[in-house]
Amino acid sequence: MDLSGTEKLESQNEVQQQPNKGTSFLRTCFNGLNALSGVGILSIPYALAQGGWLSIVLLFLVAVLCWYTGLLLRSCMNTHPLIKTYPDIGEHAFGYKGRAIVSVFMYVELYLVAVEFLILEGDNLDKLFPNTAFKLAGMKIGGKQAFIVLTSLVVLPTTWLKSLGLLAYVSAGGVLASFILVICIFWIGAVDKVGFNESGVALNWSGMPIAVSMFAFCYCGHTCFPTLCNSMKDRSKFSKVLLVCFVTSTISYGSMAVLGYLMYGEHLKSQVTLNLPIKKMSTKIAIYTTLINPLTKYAVITAPIATAIEEKPVFRNSRSLSIFIRTTLVISTVIVALSIPFFGYVMAFIGSFLSVTASMLLPCLCYLKLNKAARKFGLELIIIVSILVAGLFIGVVGTFTSIRQIVNHL
Repeated sequence: MDLSGTEKLESQNEVQQQPNKGTSFLRTCFNGLNALSGVGILSIPYALAQGGWLSIVLLFLVAVLCWYTGLLLRSCMNTHPLIKTYPDIGEHAFGYKGRAIVSVFMYVELYLVAVEFLILEGDNLDKLFPNTAFKLAGMKIGGKQAFIVLTSLVVLPTTWLKSLGLLAYVSAGGVLASFILVICIFWIGAVDKVGFNESGVALNWSGMPIAVSMFAFCYCGHTCFPTLCNSMKDRSKFSKVLLVCFVTSTISYGSMAVLGYLMYGEHLKSQVTLNLPIKKMSTKIAIYTTLINPLTKYAVITAPIATAIEEKPVFRNSRSLSIFIRTTLVISTVIVALSIPFFGYVMAFIGSFLSVTASMLLPCLCYLKLNKAARKFGLELIIIVSILVAGLFIGVVGTFTSIRQIVNHL
């Protein structure tokens, strides 16, 4: 993952010599939206059900905090022209140890997000096509496991694309899929007569840690932000990209949360599609649409992991080794997905422990280290310290609660 100063300089010179290459503003918006709005869209109603109606205020608060820390990461990238990735920011702030810490949280988070998405697909497709089974290498695979394997075969070719500009075309499909899901849920409630009759509860303190942890999971795109920023033709526009992405994804999340909670109340499952009436065409469209999400989201999420491995001199400039690395990455996520049974609680653990650290704590700490002026007492320092305190509280309480729930269900 680490590059020597000479290698970094050579890479930077290549970028300077090719000013016309890079991802446009619109394509970067699609990539950013795909990173933010693809994973948690089906589980956001369950998160609202865990915390009650008033917890939606915390959804908006988490969105604002994560948008602000996204801007902090952008400012960190401005401190040195050779900063290209999140680990680069950690290294410039805290040296090699900083790079190692950021890398661990970043890549484990991205990896587990990819695993969770495969589990989500397995759950939903098993509802749509129960009792499905096939033989693979002489072994019979059925149910959710069969669909996890099939989904991995669908996403595998997209992981071989190395250009984020090319990935933007499939990212557009992922963003569209999220909006189609919201429309389908509304249609099922209004036209298919499921109704919006559940009153729910105003506040559920016991479920609040899980709710906030899942909200944090929904905004865990920070690990991709530096890579997306560096891929742009005009990096100065990345702040506008962040604003577009956070506003759009928050509208999408809020709409899905409210619709799902009004429809199913306290009976919501970890993915709202698992509650839908299976015989309705709109339900089938909603679940079919989830087939698009791994195709469009998985490649963007796993790209930083693959790129970090490929930057090693032994792997550089080898197309065949690149395909081998990315294929091995996909196979490993399939193995983990087949071994994890608790989608909702694992999501809460990722949100509280990994997402909070990568999306709230580390951006603030790196920014304070790289920007001496920010350490002077003032409004900016008060905001950053407040985010650190809030992040630590969410992280500790959410991690403890999610681990306890996982242990209780083993």
